[in-house]
Amino acid sequence: MTTHHSGVATAPRATTAAARAMDLTKVYGQGETQVVALDAVSVEFRQAQFTAIMGPSGSGKSTLMHCMAGLDAISGGSARIGDTELNGLKDKKLTQLRRDKIGFIFQAFNLLPTLTALENITLPMDIAGRKPDRAWLDRVVQTVGLADRLKHRPSQLSGGQQQRVAVARALASRPEIIFADEPTGNLDSRSGAEVLGFLRNSVRELGQTVVMVTHDPVAASYADRVVFLADGRIVDDIAGPTADSVLERMRNLSGGAPRTPGSDATARTS
Repeated sequence: MTTHHSGVATAPRATTAAARAMDLTKVYGQGETQVVALDAVSVEFRQAQFTAIMGPSGSGKSTLMHCMAGLDAISGGSARIGDTELNGLKDKKLTQLRRDKIGFIFQAFNLLPTLTALENITLPMDIAGRKPDRAWLDRVVQTVGLADRLKHRPSQLSGGQQQRVAVARALASRPEIIFADEPTGNLDSRSGAEVLGFLRNSVRELGQTVVMVTHDPVAASYADRVVFLADGRIVDDIAGPTADSVLERMRNLSGGAPRTPGSDATARTS
């Protein structure tokens, strides 16, 4: 059943996991130079939910996302996208999984300058030899507000518009999950807020699953949930974050204050 929030039709929420880690470990180097980037991390990212991953520099947040997205091999434990175990997956199968089931949004927009916005959006499907679902593509384009920019090349678009093209590209193939690594890092505050709003709407209206790494408490406040890492371990997990509640958690992590999970997390109004 479709639910409504502030008069906006929303996609029904699922309770199953789009991605899951169990005792996930990532180790770089050997001997005296060995660094444990992830230390037996267990976490689920649920379908139709927007999750932010935060933590101090070097906490392992980007490593977790890269391992869960199949961009980096894991050292131990389990990483799954849906029912598919990534650990030990052959390169060809891993490439197919990333192409068919995962969407990516990076800080650098990664658009091809010679292609139009529409051509950039459909490029992954073109490479895979698949035709886009026209109705879904139209819906994605409307959701991110690009209907009047589809014939423009990246040089004719603002930074915020270029990142919206990247968001639409990630959504266009209807992936099971989208991983976003600091997607507003190169944007001014207004453009960043627009892109975060579009990600928020893709979850609420299109039923998309989004996992975003960010260092910005305001960006994290757009999420349904924030997972905090420190020294390669999950140290906190709050629902309904606000910028203030996220900032307080980050201060606690930086200052070594005691953890009080979920004590003051309040729902963000939107």
